[in-house]
Amino acid sequence: MCDKNKTSKFLRGMLIFFGTLFLCIGIIGVFIPLLPTTPFLLLAAACYARGSDRFYNWLLCNKYLGNYIKNYREGKGIALSVKIITLFLLWATILFSVVFIVPIFIIRIVLIIIATAVTLHIISIKSITILS
Repeated sequence: MCDKNKTSKFLRGMLIFFGTLFLCIGIIGVFIPLLPTTPFLLLAAACYARGSDRFYNWLLCNKYLGNYIKNYREGKGIALSVKIITLFLLWATILFSVVFIVPIFIIRIVLIIIATAVTLHIISIKSITILS
């Protein structure tokens, strides 16, 4: 026999665990340009929505992270200031890696191609104005 309450509690626990894991990766992605932030925050929100109303509401109402999810879900876009900071960090990281860290020429080219593709993607996303 399978106890539905135990399975349900176990599943909720797993969803909260994975939601928290995705949230941590998303936060790291704020600081590491090649690691995307929004997809991981969306995954965290999806896990929290099914696992815990409290965590889900906390994430959506979070002063710093909630707007990533709300703006993406509503198709509003990304703040211009976030785009500029993201592109600056992206290219600073890539250029530092290409010049000082990566010795293999083909990998340098791949990094430049990836950075260019990410740049084009970020530029293609609608810019929004944040009013204080």
